[in-house]
Amino acid sequence: MRTGSNLPAVGEYNQTLVLDLIRRSPEGLSRVELSARTGLSAQTLSNVTRRLADEGLIVEAGKVISGPGKPRTLLKLDPRSRFAVGVHLDPVVDTIVVVDMAGEVIVHDEIPRAPHATPAELVEAVGAAVDSIVERAGISRDLVLGVGVAAPGPFDARGGRLLDPPLLPQWHNVNVREDLGAVTGLPVLVEKDVTAAMIGEMWFDRSDRLTDAMFLYYGAGVGLGVAIAGAPVRGRTGNAGGIAHVVVDPDGPRCACGSRGCLGVSIEPRVLLAEAGYDAGDAGDTRPHLDRLVAGAHRGDARAVEVLERAGERIARALVVTNNLLDVDEVVLGGPVWERLAGVLGDTVAARVSSDPVSTSTRAIVVRRSLVGLDVAAVGAACLLLDGAFAARPARMMIAL
Repeated sequence: MRTGSNLPAVGEYNQTLVLDLIRRSPEGLSRVELSARTGLSAQTLSNVTRRLADEGLIVEAGKVISGPGKPRTLLKLDPRSRFAVGVHLDPVVDTIVVVDMAGEVIVHDEIPRAPHATPAELVEAVGAAVDSIVERAGISRDLVLGVGVAAPGPFDARGGRLLDPPLLPQWHNVNVREDLGAVTGLPVLVEKDVTAAMIGEMWFDRSDRLTDAMFLYYGAGVGLGVAIAGAPVRGRTGNAGGIAHVVVDPDGPRCACGSRGCLGVSIEPRVLLAEAGYDAGDAGDTRPHLDRLVAGAHRGDARAVEVLERAGERIARALVVTNNLLDVDEVVLGGPVWERLAGVLGDTVAARVSSDPVSTSTRAIVVRRSLVGLDVAAVGAACLLLDGAFAARPARMMIAL
């Protein structure tokens, strides 16, 4: 169904568009430059920038002389004008961050695990961590837009409820948005972790070229965040991005679904460690063992090198097969496990993506590491609030049904 335009939203769109351009220009922009980039009249632009300044979002940052005429006043983002809290619920370690308007992490912490806690106790622990980190950041609570929560799916996007994410059994059927909002007194948004990672990467990327892209998130599990025309793709229920059962190696390990060589099981940290002959024991945290695996590869351990190269090939095949459907320009790789393995896997994945014979792409695909780094899901969760309040998306000018 087609919808009409929501004319009152046009003014808000112009405001977010101007703010977005200023945000992506650390050196600042003059009103003349903004007018040239937006096509807005001088009067409209003056009104818009005045409102942004009144709200404390931008500041004047000196003058610049460029040719004849009056010096131009530069406008810059005030990164400390607003903040957001991001929480990543993860099978290995829960992470919490505070980010500013530029997407920069102000404070980072981890939430202690409570393996036998009830859902109410888990929510209380996250709420206490939110209060603590805001206090540590030394910022006014009035400037905090809210709390974003990133978690593995599936979840109920409308209700903000985690359903039955297989890697988070304690969080099954927990209404995170409502319960955490009641505990913190702040607005709460809940998003699938891979989508949050994609949003965080787009907010952090000041080039504004990350429009048609995929984000491969590699942590305890694997998933895909997608952006098309500069907007995240969530799908009908908000659970888009499940690629764990894309078959990447018909001779690979058997998956719980009954197939062999599904991506998820083929690059699962414990599977890689077992293939390389490393015993991770019963430890829930495989990070130290992955570090040993990478160290072995750097020492020239043939088995470790073989296992990691094969993992890179499996990841590349999944990316190529998926890109045959989506046809994007750029692939971003990130997540806590990827950050540990990137130094060994990065070149293999990039080379295989460019040379895989099943690829139907007619142009080279950029393959790169996340700009955000290890905490991309938590940062992305915080950026949900920033994106929701300040991203210039034309679709928001349409009448909501």
